[in-house]
Amino acid sequence: MAWGRGLWTKAVSLTAATEAESLRQFSAALAEHVGSPAPFAFSTWDDAVTYLFGLAAPDRGDRPFLAVIDEFPYLAKVSPELPSIVQREIDRYQMEESRMRLLLCGSAMSVMGGLLASTAPLRGRAQLELVVRPFGYRAAADFWGVTAEPALAARLHAVVGGTPAYRRQFLADDVPADLHEFDEWICRTVLSPFSPLFREARYLLAEETDIRDTALYHSVLAAVAQGNTTRGGIAGYIGRKSVDISHPLNVLEDSHLLARETDVFRAGKSQYRITEPLINFYEAVMRPAWARLESGQASEVWAQSAERFAAQVAEPHFEAVCREYVLGPGRSLLATSLGQVGSGVVTDPKARRQYQVDVAVVEPGSGGTRPSVALLGEAKWGTVMGLSHLERLARARDVLGERGMDTTACGLACFSAAGFSDSLRAEAERGGVLLIGLDELYGRALPMPLLP
Repeated sequence: MAWGRGLWTKAVSLTAATEAESLRQFSAALAEHVGSPAPFAFSTWDDAVTYLFGLAAPDRGDRPFLAVIDEFPYLAKVSPELPSIVQREIDRYQMEESRMRLLLCGSAMSVMGGLLASTAPLRGRAQLELVVRPFGYRAAADFWGVTAEPALAARLHAVVGGTPAYRRQFLADDVPADLHEFDEWICRTVLSPFSPLFREARYLLAEETDIRDTALYHSVLAAVAQGNTTRGGIAGYIGRKSVDISHPLNVLEDSHLLARETDVFRAGKSQYRITEPLINFYEAVMRPAWARLESGQASEVWAQSAERFAAQVAEPHFEAVCREYVLGPGRSLLATSLGQVGSGVVTDPKARRQYQVDVAVVEPGSGGTRPSVALLGEAKWGTVMGLSHLERLARARDVLGERGMDTTACGLACFSAAGFSDSLRAEAERGGVLLIGLDELYGRALPMPLLP
């Protein structure tokens, strides 16, 4: 029992167990809370939850009573009736005065999200749904203490993302001193079979209770990591029909491990992206060489993975970071209000070619207003960008204008982690072009203004 800020609080953290054992753990926690010399012996969850809510009855005091149940998905898995029992008690005390404040927590995103979805018993009963997300790329760099080295920060975030526990609990504050130590660091941490991070990507998938055939789900994720980002491409990679992968795709989306991003220029088209960097790194770099890594060949595997890391990990991650930049710090660079930020493909029927736009800001039309484009950008991880990249963006802008979109205020942006040619910098100085490198992304430099 804890006292703070006018609340009587009881927190219960449960683990994976049978229904009977979970009920005993819960009963013991309640007995400890009320100071009972002997543990309670509830025979059903119905009795236990009824007693819990009874502790918040008005005649038991006037302070709010906060009950916290952590890892609730474990309970819901072995006791599927539990959400309905909680719903009944909530509904009962909506008609009567109650001091109860019940907080249900869990790391299995698909289960927690499903508690409030569709016809679920608890739908409409929650006053707050809070998803604790990882740090963004700038906050992560600050947390790891590498803001002064954007090149190192970008690589770290591409591998471990923004989960705070990976630095503190998993690696005991083992942080690479500088960019030159990154290779050695990754070999002794993520790629080492003795490191807690080595199998973490597998555990992240296994903890989702809706995922049963983990081999199928790993194949889906591997397909995306290999660059097969459309539904048809994923199905072809794993040897299934598109209709057969609908369920795993939906489960991975509900688990927040996969995101479906619509093409801002082509209605009905979309691509999938792995949202957890460590899983993407595992599928692209670690899984294909798993036996060698388990045998202690981290240095050799990493030395042979440079191209794969750049193309399948760093490049798509850098593109996502650039879109995050436009949504946040880069908003002030746009001459117009911020619309939909995404990516897409512009098809040029005259030249019979397509232009991939990695960062786009599009404002949908309404009424008599035409859809407008505020920004078109291309992002490159390992390429020094030049005038040819700018020319492709300019042509994509012309094609969109020919299709009836308003491009009069459309700026062009080049994002590169490797730098820009002198000719492109000279062009940017004349205005109308944004050059965003790592220093600008991490706030260590200000980009040139879009307009002179």
